Amino acid sequence: MGNIGTSIVIDLLFDEIAQREDCETRTFSSGAKMSKKEAKETEELKGWNPDLVIMISPNAMAPGPVAAREIWKDVPTIVVSDGPTKKEGRQKLEDAGFGYIILTVDPLIGAKREYLDTVEMVNFNADVIKTLALTGAIRLVQETIDGVIEELKAGKTPTMPHILAKPEKCVEYGGFTNPYAKAKALGALHILNKVAEINTPACFMMKDIVDITLTAAAGHETARVAAMLADEAREIEKSNDTVSRKPHAKDGKILSKTRLYEKPQ
Repeated sequence: MGNIGTSIVIDLLFDEIAQREDCETRTFSSGAKMSKKEAKETEELKGWNPDLVIMISPNAMAPGPVAAREIWKDVPTIVVSDGPTKKEGRQKLEDAGFGYIILTVDPLIGAKREYLDTVEMVNFNADVIKTLALTGAIRLVQETIDGVIEELKAGKTPTMPHILAKPEKCVEYGGFTNPYAKAKALGALHILNKVAEINTPACFMMKDIVDITLTAAAGHETARVAAMLADEAREIEKSNDTVSRKPHAKDGKILSKTRLYEKPQ
């Protein structure tokens, strides 16, 4: 419902080469909209009889996502979002039985017509996704949800995750061996956190066109710098032949390798 950077790849994280035999994924998207109308339309998924629902949107406490959770409260559901960041909001999700992964590092886009068009939107999301992928944030989401899938496969009541994914937590999933690479990745994640702080006034507070466009442009330029820094971190690991790769086996097991010519085990 709606879009954050992770939304674009969320359904691909669990079967990256389409050979996994232990689970199937189906996706319902409401595009950029996330109102109560779109929430009601998610009922179409009931016919799929899902074992696990992943509900991803900006601001999980907005009316649309709240209404959607009411529909899915009887099915194991993990909320992936950029908020709520405050403890009270997260506690409400936990008390209602929902799992959550709150990605503070998946920033608000500069969503103002005065600045944003289709190309700018795609370019921003490309920078965000690249940064999230290369710094450990995407792997945090994938491995956390894979753990829940394994519990469901074993016939267990799944343990719902309750994770506030700040930069320091995300980078621990990056598999970095070089401390300078890890430092660059952590810096990139902190920069992404700042992007949302820059874009929020442009989206919700400013009225003057110069203020709006200048601020939104600054937010997007900041995201670009984060992507460049994340790429530098990756290049350090590549130069040492220590890039962490964790593909899925056919049975869903997460394999691992670091050397380029090594076979995943």
